Amino acid sequence: MRFMILVKASRESEAGVMPSTELLTEMGRYNEELVKAGVLVAGEGLHPSSKGVRVRFSGDQRTVIDGPFPETEQLIAGFWIFQVNSREEAIEWVKRAPNPMPGRQSEIEIRQIVEAEDFGEALTPELREQEERLRARSRQQR
Repeated sequence: MRFMILVKASRESEAGVMPSTELLTEMGRYNEELVKAGVLVAGEGLHPSSKGVRVRFSGDQRTVIDGPFPETEQLIAGFWIFQVNSREEAIEWVKRAPNPMPGRQSEIEIRQIVEAEDFGEALTPELREQEERLRARSRQQR
């Protein structure tokens, strides 16, 4: 099972304040634990929404909206992707993480990633084959 672990933004992260050396050191240790356990698939911090854009879809129309975006507590400051055996295991790993926003309350959201089998019959053998082919090509290009 794969899970995306979403680190919620704060006023500081949205202002572009970078983590301290201490937090980077703690996160580095935590990430090493994840790698040694075979849990970490990926993980990155994100620039503030002031450097981002949103593309709004309305029928055939596409509208680009420049950041920053006002709902700070709904924004994402970073993420991990974990490969674990259960939701409970993902929770246990997240509980071991350093507080991403030291000195203040912060929140990390855990969301399971949809796998091919979750689509049921809608994912025909042809679509499944296409998906596998695209994933393989994507891995080769990196």
